Amino acid sequence: MTLKVKDAERGDWAVLRVSGEMDLVTSPVVRQRVHDAVADGRRSLVLDLAEVRFCDSSGVGVLIAARRLMRSCQGRLRLILPPQGGAADGSHVNRVLGALGVRRLFEIYPDLATATHEGRDSGDPLPAQSA
Repeated sequence: MTLKVKDAERGDWAVLRVSGEMDLVTSPVVRQRVHDAVADGRRSLVLDLAEVRFCDSSGVGVLIAARRLMRSCQGRLRLILPPQGGAADGSHVNRVLGALGVRRLFEIYPDLATATHEGRDSGDPLPAQSA
């Protein structure tokens, strides 16, 4: 399966909707799109990973690098991941992040509406979801 990344905007938030598989071959595409968003002056970024069906260590590395980049420019990064279900609904990434012990590094939201709700501080994510 290939990887697709679609750009969208929601208020002040740049949204990258990722679908497919994030692996050694495809993950650099996501990395480049995050860098492109920052180069365009975007400091609030949502990565919608709800339709990512597979994510290996290189995909996780891209997510951690994106977090580091956004923090270095005083930006905000939020992930959209469904809390439960089969790999077909994207919860695979949620389980991978949990299994590697890095889920706590990210602000994770169940959908775009809650991820881009401006009433919440970037340091005040929704309660943790079970992985």
